[in-house]
Amino acid sequence: MYPAVFGKTYPGTEASDVLDAAAADGFCGVQFNLASAGVASLPDELPDGLAEAVGRHARQKQLQIAALSGTYNMAHPHRSVRDGSRRGFANVMEAARRMGSPVVTLCSGSRNASDMWKYHPENRSAAAWKDLRTELNFALELAEGSGIQLGIEPEPGNVICDAITAARLLKEVASPHLGIVLDAANLLTARSLAQQNDVMEEAVCLLGDKLLLAHAKDIASDGSVVPAGAGAVHLKVFVKLLHSSGYDGALIAHGFGPEKGRTVSTILAALIQER
Repeated sequence: MYPAVFGKTYPGTEASDVLDAAAADGFCGVQFNLASAGVASLPDELPDGLAEAVGRHARQKQLQIAALSGTYNMAHPHRSVRDGSRRGFANVMEAARRMGSPVVTLCSGSRNASDMWKYHPENRSAAAWKDLRTELNFALELAEGSGIQLGIEPEPGNVICDAITAARLLKEVASPHLGIVLDAANLLTARSLAQQNDVMEEAVCLLGDKLLLAHAKDIASDGSVVPAGAGAVHLKVFVKLLHSSGYDGALIAHGFGPEKGRTVSTILAALIQER
């Protein structure tokens, strides 16, 4: 396991500056977003040489590109909106192939038309599930042709909202190209913090053999996001559970400003080393 960070933690649209900052703070990898290279996260066109340059600079800085963000609202209530995101997603998949990223991250999405991270009561409907599955089938066709894995993250406001719905999806799809991005903080609420060790253990038990990435977001007791190690999430327990499952990939921090980068990378490295 190694400490990593969201590329968008660092401001700017020059990929080299973002990667330099991550490396200087002691991170060994990044979850990259094409917005950090001066184009849209889901670009209509992929500039020649851009992805290759990102991958080359990351290798020069001895950074792993742990994943590339391909998130769009796969459960949006309007098909035209979902269809409109497909071209950009295909370009993300091609960028991942060119830069050497093994994983593209997804968002299962929400029926909330204005914010794909916000809950909507129709997220639990059969129609929302069907639309998600349709988009996922499209994404998996691209993944199978490129050898890239897709990582879907349980998010409390999304169709895939917890470990149980994630396990259901994995069972239905049964594709070697689909896995899970697991963030312990997403599994918790202010009310469930007292039982968080049990919640995390259940999630790793259900999903551990399909983990592609692990996130180290932290939250305070009121649910607000804080830097890793500054909140109420038992990250030490989470990392130990990851170790026990055999996970050996990136532990990716986010939810803080660049001024906290060095502190967070040090905390993650210590968590990883402690068994």
